[in-house]
Amino acid sequence: MYTLLSIQAAPALQQATAPSGLNSLLGIGAFLLMLGLLVVVHELGHFLTAIRMGIKVEEFGIGYPPRARTLFEHKGVKYTLNWLPLGGFVRFADSADGAKETLYGAGGSLAAASPWRKIAVMVAGPLMNLLLAMLIFAVIFMSMGIPVATGNQTVSQVYAGTPAAAGGLQKADVLLSLAGQSVSNPGVIGTIARANAGQAVAAVVHRSGQEVTLALTSGPWTAPDGAAFQAGFGFSYAPEVQQQQVGPLAALGHGVSYSLDLTGRMFQALGNLPRSIMGLFSPTPSPEGEPIGPVGIARATGEVIQQPGGFLAFWNLTAVLSLNLFLLNLLPIPALDGSHIVFALIEWVRGGKKVPPEKEALVHAIGFVALMGLMLLITVNDVMNALHGTPVLGGG
Repeated sequence: MYTLLSIQAAPALQQATAPSGLNSLLGIGAFLLMLGLLVVVHELGHFLTAIRMGIKVEEFGIGYPPRARTLFEHKGVKYTLNWLPLGGFVRFADSADGAKETLYGAGGSLAAASPWRKIAVMVAGPLMNLLLAMLIFAVIFMSMGIPVATGNQTVSQVYAGTPAAAGGLQKADVLLSLAGQSVSNPGVIGTIARANAGQAVAAVVHRSGQEVTLALTSGPWTAPDGAAFQAGFGFSYAPEVQQQQVGPLAALGHGVSYSLDLTGRMFQALGNLPRSIMGLFSPTPSPEGEPIGPVGIARATGEVIQQPGGFLAFWNLTAVLSLNLFLLNLLPIPALDGSHIVFALIEWVRGGKKVPPEKEALVHAIGFVALMGLMLLITVNDVMNALHGTPVLGGG
C-alpha cells in the first residue's frame, strides 16, 4: 500500500495570507514532523488492520524506495526510512501460499486474503487520515471555539464609484440593519436595493466600536468584472461570525461535521484537477490553482507557522493535508489504495476469481511510474515557484 503526499490547493489553504520570507530550517522541521505524523497514521491503519485480518506484513516504510536505512526490525517486520519523501508504504508478503506463523500470529499473504479482507486493509489507511483530521479540528475548535453567525453582515469590499461608496460605507463595517430590516438573510440586501431604486434607505453599521447610520441610495453600478446592475449598492459582504466556546463533545461534533463538509468541497474541486495539472505546462497559471507536492507543502508549512497564531495554523494545515490524503488515496489511481480496492471489488464480483497477478502488477507498475513522473513535474514547478518567490498560499 502506498501513500501519495500531494495536494490540490484547497479553499481552507487558500484563505491564508502568506508572509514575506521563509524560515527554511523551521519550515523544514515542521514539514518533517507533519509528514511523519500523516504517513505513520495512514500506514498504521493498513498495518494494524492487516494484523487483525491475519495478513503478514514484511515492511513498514516511511518515504518511497530506494531504501535509505532500516531503522529497526520487530516481530518479523522491518521499519525502514526511504529516500523519496513522497509518502510511505506497508509491504505485505507477496506469496499466495497459505498462512505463515509470525510473532504476530498466523499471517498469510495479501494475495491469498479474501476480497473483503483486502478492502478492509486498503480502506483503513485513508480512514485513519479522516479520523486524524476530525480529531485535530475538534482540538482546534475546543481551543478557539466554534464560529457562530451573529446575524449581521461584514462588508468585505466597497467598489469605487458605486452608491455604497458615495454613501460612506467602508470596508470592515458590520451591517446591522438595512431599511429597518434585519440582514441575517443576506438575500434581503439585494431585495431592498431593487425595491428602493433611487431612494435613500438607512443603513445601520457598527464601526470602530460605535453604531453609525448611513443613507444609501440604490442605483446603477458596474462590477469590476464588467457586470452591470440597474439597482444596487455596490459592496460585497459575508456573514459576521464570533467564536463561541464549547465543551469537548460539541467540539468533536463540529470537528466531524467540518471535516466532512471540507472533504465534500475538496471532492468537488477534483473536477478542476486535470485543468490544474495542464496549467503546469502553460505560462498562464490555472485560475483553480496548482497542485503542489512535498516542496510546495514544505514551503506552505513555513508560511503558516510564521503567521499570527502559527501553532494553530500549522495544525489546521495538517488536518487539511490529512483530508487530502484520505480523498486522494481512495481515487482509483494505479498503485494507490483506490486502485487496489477496485481490483478487490472485481475479484468479489467474479466470485473470487482474481485478475491475473501479473496483469494487476503491470497496471500498478505503470501507474506508479506515471505518478512519479507527475510528482517530478509538480516538484519542478514547486521549485520554480520558490525561486521566483511566489507564495504557496497566496498573498504577497
